[in-house]
Amino acid sequence: MVRLRSAQWYAGQDRNGYIHRAWMRRGVPADAFTGRPQIAIANTASDLTPCNAHLDEVAASVRNGVYEAGGIPLDLPVVSLGETNVRPTAMLWRNMAAMATEEMLRANPLDGVVLLGGCDKTIPSLLMAAASVDLPAVVVPGGPMLNGTFRGGLLGCGTGVWRLSEEVRAGTLSQEQFVRSESSMIRSRGHCNTMGTASTMALVAEALGTVLPGVAGTPAPDSRLLEAAHHTGRLAVDMVAADRRPGTFLTKGSFHNAIVALAAVGGSTNAVVHLLAIAGRLGIDLTLDDFDRIGSRVPVLVDLQPAGRFLMEDLHRAGGLLAVLREVRDLLDPDALTVTGEPLVGFLDDATVWDADVIRPRAEPLVAEGGIAVLRGNLAPDGALVKPAAASPHLLRHRGRAVVFDSIEDFHARVDDPDLDVDADSVLVLRGCGPKGYPGMPEVSNMPLPKKLLEQGVRDMVRVCDGRMSGTAYGTVVLHVAPEAAAGGPLGLVRTGDFITLDVEARRIDVDVPHDELAHRTPDQATVDGFAAPRRGWERLYVDHVLQADTGADLDFLVGSSGSEVSRESH
Repeated sequence: MVRLRSAQWYAGQDRNGYIHRAWMRRGVPADAFTGRPQIAIANTASDLTPCNAHLDEVAASVRNGVYEAGGIPLDLPVVSLGETNVRPTAMLWRNMAAMATEEMLRANPLDGVVLLGGCDKTIPSLLMAAASVDLPAVVVPGGPMLNGTFRGGLLGCGTGVWRLSEEVRAGTLSQEQFVRSESSMIRSRGHCNTMGTASTMALVAEALGTVLPGVAGTPAPDSRLLEAAHHTGRLAVDMVAADRRPGTFLTKGSFHNAIVALAAVGGSTNAVVHLLAIAGRLGIDLTLDDFDRIGSRVPVLVDLQPAGRFLMEDLHRAGGLLAVLREVRDLLDPDALTVTGEPLVGFLDDATVWDADVIRPRAEPLVAEGGIAVLRGNLAPDGALVKPAAASPHLLRHRGRAVVFDSIEDFHARVDDPDLDVDADSVLVLRGCGPKGYPGMPEVSNMPLPKKLLEQGVRDMVRVCDGRMSGTAYGTVVLHVAPEAAAGGPLGLVRTGDFITLDVEARRIDVDVPHDELAHRTPDQATVDGFAAPRRGWERLYVDHVLQADTGADLDFLVGSSGSEVSRESH
């Protein structure tokens, strides 16, 4: 029998044991402290994280499951990051949220944890924390909102914002209609219903093995999510008894399966930086090249916005992630385990595709080779990403003249200037948006197109940036360029008028400037002035210690783990 970690606090008759029990008793029976696993419910519910606002209800079902299995459930509110509201970007605090959660799990008398997340950074930060403290841990994704509809058709959250706002700028949609679409797009609890980062990370977390198989993608208002939460509470107690910790079942094969799933569902580019960070906490050697090697040739089978037509409620109805994975079963690692202790592939036998329009057959994919492609070249020596499934095919091989913006403020000030020297073949370049430069690597890479080109009917252009973009976004966008401009990357040396060549098939992104000339260039003062220079607080710590996108943008001193041991008493 596994000795409970919480016994280090609660066992014994000395003064410290008395203190730990007495302050926690408050109506709890004495046997709550003798041999019953203490299970934290790490809850990211917050009114300021609207996609997670319903997680208190989910937590109640988890509590019931924990009690039923003989454990003691304990609410643990943790840092919550709302993608839509916090400035300058939620990514700035992903590492802080992970660090705070890790420290609270380690510091308290806990034997296991159920992780409740939904909005983009919450599941990644929770998994980073769980990997570093290495207590038995399982995720309950909060689930997507119901399908939005507007003017008789599907309206996907996020994706609809980018599309409709461009139509307003182009003069083809009234401001009144645009505002009216707001309540049509967000019509229930839950996170984005497109294949944005929230949906992607929920599905990828299941493919990784950290979610009870078959749960990810269950819509937030669906009562079956509460049933799954109840089962997960019971499972958490079983995991403690089996000492089933992330370090015992997450392997390189687990990340292999996550990458296959990421490609097959047409998932967000943001999953790359999150998976790299999680792997770094586990000491697993995962690189950008693994994403290209494993995932770039995998067919996209899920016909969901932004790459396709449907939304997450449709994917759940059509069979969900397990049905998708059954189509690519031969590409999966058969030995990679899940929180149940059983291999992921063992849950695919009964998976069924109920709607072949939503989940395409392997022989009729949405995109034959649509996984995220990793680019390198003299513009991105350490790598950059592009998502072919969300790009325009005719732009995947392109050469155009750079139009450079030194900061997001510079971009907003000039992009709609009718005198801006830009045409449809130009390549828009935005720098100063990487982890150090912004700081926090914001979702600005899918730059709005110049208004005068929108009015001419242009709807996509090649864009290059050291920042990120929302998983709900679309377009031919080269992003996560590493090293970023603020870290001395070549992106900081590009000048308006230089020609940039993109060749996705060849995996290249280059600026057509001779090596010697590029080596002798220095960044313009306007570029340097645009870089973040915080004086104090978390931003200062972040800028001083954040790593680049190609390794996950974690802080250098947070990579790896410290385990769950705490050797000293508090009294």
